[in-house]
Amino acid sequence: MDGKTVLVTGGTGGIGKETARGLAARGARVIVVGRDPVRAQRAADELSTGGGRVEALAADVTRQRDLAGLAAQVAGRCDRLDVLINNVGTNPPRRTLTEDGVEATFAAHVLTPFTLTRLLLPLLGGRVVNITGGIPGGPIELDNLQAERRYLGWTFSQYNHTKTMLMAMSLRFAEQVAGSGVTINVAYPGHGHTPMNQSMTTTGFPYVYRPIVPLLRAVTPQIFGDLSKPSRSSVHLASSGDVEGVTGTYFSRRCRRAPWPASALDRRNQDTIWALCEDLTRETV
Repeated sequence: MDGKTVLVTGGTGGIGKETARGLAARGARVIVVGRDPVRAQRAADELSTGGGRVEALAADVTRQRDLAGLAAQVAGRCDRLDVLINNVGTNPPRRTLTEDGVEATFAAHVLTPFTLTRLLLPLLGGRVVNITGGIPGGPIELDNLQAERRYLGWTFSQYNHTKTMLMAMSLRFAEQVAGSGVTINVAYPGHGHTPMNQSMTTTGFPYVYRPIVPLLRAVTPQIFGDLSKPSRSSVHLASSGDVEGVTGTYFSRRCRRAPWPASALDRRNQDTIWALCEDLTRETV
């Protein structure tokens, strides 16, 4: 990765931070993006220990105006961006809206990767890695994309729903940029004892899982505490020569090609999500 520049959203903690650590160790220049400028700089300083080249930028990437500002800052620092890792995630316990009036998990997991990738396309000369998570792969509810009907259910969660939508959007985006030299793939990290997961309240879980939340809290640190493991798939897609030129592909936590869920392959789902993203970003891109 010597001479390569990588941008990681949500890079100040959890899987994003470990992804940044792994790529910096491989010689990349890494720019981590976080909402809090102090925390972002602290993460960059920590990750630079030992000779890594890590820089920090601050932006709330769920806001369109911040995304436009972030893209401008990146263009001011870089002549070329080799890898964009759309890693940022959120999981509020109830439906909330961003300042743009967009449901927050849809904004973070679908609209942010869509917008930032489009804004940075003039700089991008390589790879886009979109990070799914949770338990993706269920149905995509076209009348509930922004949790207009329900946010949580017995097994349904908007978090998993939007992570599945991200997969559908990524497939469509890979098709849009085919032949441009930009590749777009999706990585599944598996589970990790991340700050986001640690902050989840019991009411943030689908109803069927709530009785076992105390057990999950007890075992998760022991089983999923090593965050270098769930960062492996994103590091692999960002750096490995084995995926040079590969696009429109889904990779498992073991860094292997995995089948796309039927809902992500569904053309109607792709078209509807893409049209909504275009409508919501018409003043930004």
